[in-house]
Amino acid sequence: MKDSIIILSGGMDSVTMLYDYADSITVALSFDYGSNHNRKELPFAAYHCEQLGIEHIIIPLEFIKQYFHSSLLSGAADIPEGKYNDVNMRSTVVPFRNGIMLAIAAGMAEDRGLSRILMANHSGDHAIYPDCRPAFVSAMSGAVREGTYNGAELFTPYTNWTKSDIARRGKQLGIDYSKTWSCYKGGELHCGKCGTCQERREALRDAGIPDPTVYECD
Repeated sequence: MKDSIIILSGGMDSVTMLYDYADSITVALSFDYGSNHNRKELPFAAYHCEQLGIEHIIIPLEFIKQYFHSSLLSGAADIPEGKYNDVNMRSTVVPFRNGIMLAIAAGMAEDRGLSRILMANHSGDHAIYPDCRPAFVSAMSGAVREGTYNGAELFTPYTNWTKSDIARRGKQLGIDYSKTWSCYKGGELHCGKCGTCQERREALRDAGIPDPTVYECD
């Protein structure tokens, strides 16, 4: 049943969810909010939607870069290198980013009569990003349900999965991860050094997927 809308970045997690639930997805929403890596992610989001015949909409959110502060918005040099953990990656928090995106997705879901909003948050995000945690998902789902005539809800089946779990699911689905983007620096190639690059490497390795990514640094 085509009853869902998905927030799609073009990264491993949301692309996996796109394929995992393609039979239920009517439209994919991507957001251009001025991050270092938007220009690398968004073409991949468009590519996968085209492959699956799913409508793809990119919504500009220029105000986020204009008014909010985050190393994700201020330039590649500000992105921390090293492990993907709370201490190292906290500077990459974009205040209430998922809340803003979900509010827009909820409005579109109500407008189109869709009952589910899919978001690919996972357990590795919980310590770093408050708007990826189970308590936030539960509260936001309740707000969306109460605030829409059709009682739309959030659907976040990867909430308690690791990124390696997601990669394993992607392997089962036959996803080409060379056509996804992770690096927060947003250069021409994945840097290989930042937390998201290291997390990507680890997930692909754990899933037994030969890493197709070209990195600046091995």
